[in-house]
This record gives sequence, C-alpha cells and structure tokens, in this order.
Amino acid sequence: MSQDLKHIASLLKSFPSMPGAAVKLLALIDDPEINVVQIEKILRQDAGLTANLLKLANSAYFGIPSKVGSVRQAVLLLGLKRLIQIVIASSVCAIMDKSVPGYDLPPGELWRHSLAVTVTAEGLVKELNVEAAEEIFTAALLHDVGKLVLGNFVADDFNKIENALCQGIPFERAEDMVLGTNHADIGARILCQWSLPPGIVNTVRWHHDPESADQSDLMLDIVHVANVLCLMIGIGVGRDGLQHQPCGAVVERLGLTADNLEKVASQTMQWVEELSEVLGNN
Repeated sequence: MSQDLKHIASLLKSFPSMPGAAVKLLALIDDPEINVVQIEKILRQDAGLTANLLKLANSAYFGIPSKVGSVRQAVLLLGLKRLIQIVIASSVCAIMDKSVPGYDLPPGELWRHSLAVTVTAEGLVKELNVEAAEEIFTAALLHDVGKLVLGNFVADDFNKIENALCQGIPFERAEDMVLGTNHADIGARILCQWSLPPGIVNTVRWHHDPESADQSDLMLDIVHVANVLCLMIGIGVGRDGLQHQPCGAVVERLGLTADNLEKVASQTMQWVEELSEVLGNN
C-alpha cells in the first residue's frame, strides 16, 4: 500500500461520525414496532438537531401547509423515512460546509452542490413519474462526501492528475491512477462506516460510472443524471471542470429528453435556495 493510501485510510478512520441521534434513528428505520414516542425520546437528546428538523419541516421545499411545531407532528405529516432524511441533512451540514481546496471548491460550495443534486434527483423522479427508493434524498445528498477526505491529496498531486486529464481521462479515473482510489469509492467507505443502507452506498460508489455497477439501479441512474445536470448548469464545478455528459445508456433507460432536463434544471436553483436558506448556508 502506498503512503498516500495509508494516510487516506487513517483519515477515513478519524472522519467525523454521524451524530448519535441520527445513528439511532437509522437503526430503527426498518423496525415495524417503531413509534413516535421512541423517536421523540431519541431526538430529545440533541436539541440542535431537533431545532433544525423543525426548521426544515417548515421550509417551503417540503410543502406542508400547516405550521409544524413538534417532532410528533413532523413524524405524522412527513412520515418516518422523510424525517430521517431531514435528520441526516441537518447532521451532515456542518461536516460538508467546508472548503475543498483540491477540487477548488470554496466554503459552502460542496454543500450547495450536494443540496442541488438532492433536489434535482427528486425533481427527476417527479418529472419522469418513476417509483424511486425514498433513500434517493440521502444518496444524492452524500454522493460527494469522499471529496472531504481526498481534497488535500488531490491538491498535492494535481499536476499528475492534470496530465491525465489532458489525455482525455475522466477526473475520477485520473484520481484512481494517481492516488490509487477516487472520491466516489472513499465516499462509499465513509457511508459504510456510518452503517447506511447498501443501496445508498452503491449509489455513491458508482455515481460517476453507473455502467460499472453490478447491475442497473434506478436510484443510481437518477443520482448520476442529477449530478451531471447540476455540473452542466454550473453548481459545484471545480477543478473537475465543465466537461460532463450523462451516460447514454442511463439516458436511454430513463427515457430522458432534453425537455425533461431543461424543466428540472429551471426549478433547481429555486429549490436549492429554499433549502440553503433554512439551513443557514446562502
């Protein structure tokens, strides 16, 4: 194992864990016996998380017509899975709202891109009228978390990566060639440490290269297209550049048209601003 890979492995071990309340909720997501009282008890341990949850539940993005004033009401109106998605968004905000120098992303831009991909993925699901897994919100939100670990390594070896890019090699493959890994794989390993479901881990691992996954997956296809679409309209573009196109096989599987992409892209900025504002990241 190279020195870089050893150092990357040590950084992975020390990467911030998911807050305890979020971990406990995730562990209960498939428990048929879960009830509102248990959820309230878990969230009571983290006042800041509860406050963010209620702020998000009341945001225009989630479209609840009445004021949400309690965790109990949020669970009843949103459902358990949606509530857990919001808890995860609140939990990772502070982790991801940092500059990522290796990718030339200033403070807040990685988080803004992550939010953009999240709302774009959900927008594509609605536009295409498909039955995607509810986990798509979380998978899209966390798709680039690996950049937080690899950022300094990319910065140190950027000349080598740039040489590969000049030969027409995609950025994530250039990362692999130079560093022995890439941000998608590192992101998947972080999510394994957080004990997130396999479908989310798989989507993060293959979001740049869905055709290399063991089998096609709707959530992976949607997140792949959402990521590319956000980069094409300039949200989260750093050193990996503007040269992005969605995989042709994915576009065909989804039955995507230029009109679909244009409609969702036109709504993305408004959705991102709504979520960014309520999370305090303008």
